[in-house]
Amino acid sequence: MINILLEGYDINADYLYDELKNYIKPEHKVAIVAFSFRDDRVKTLSDWKDLYSKESGMYYNGIINGLTAYGISENNISFINYFIDTKGSAERKIKQSDIVYFLGGLPDRMMDRIKEFDLTDALKKHNGIIMGYSAGAVIQLSEYHLSPDKDYPQFNYYEGLSYLNDFYLEVHYEGTEVQNDAILRVLKERGKTVYATALKKGALLVDNGIIKLLGDVRTFNV
Repeated sequence: MINILLEGYDINADYLYDELKNYIKPEHKVAIVAFSFRDDRVKTLSDWKDLYSKESGMYYNGIINGLTAYGISENNISFINYFIDTKGSAERKIKQSDIVYFLGGLPDRMMDRIKEFDLTDALKKHNGIIMGYSAGAVIQLSEYHLSPDKDYPQFNYYEGLSYLNDFYLEVHYEGTEVQNDAILRVLKERGKTVYATALKKGALLVDNGIIKLLGDVRTFNV
């Protein structure tokens, strides 16, 4: 399995492109799991479209342009829409895809919605590329932590999708005291390596268990 853990959707950035082009191919089909939105921001289909639709989506062009930079046709990119898709249609999109792409936002709410659609099994059985940024990166872990911020005032551990078990990830790393305290706590309580991807500058690629650090990534060991 190939796992790509990113900072943002600019996957064609200079520090990523030369490595990722070995994995992301023009013929690939992509299923985008757009389940990580905030409850107070997205309450209706119209709200969802304001973020992700081709017509008016705030993030649509950035997400799509990152993929088309690798030669992927826009026709081969589909969003899983929380308000329109059913369990069956969402599962078909996942099974027909070469790449499953988890977006940024709130990882715990994304996990809740994945369970609501009963997609956990289909996602875990996917044998192509698993990719995601921010929330979509940490959710790939068996367990992830979130250091305190405006969305998550308290440090906590959360359940992920269990693709990766051997490390923890601190995203958007800027070397703040809050982030460093969280990393030290994970090292003490979980005893596993923590990788910290610099804000908009770092990523991890895990190729069948072999970890490659892309761009600016710090490694914290016990």
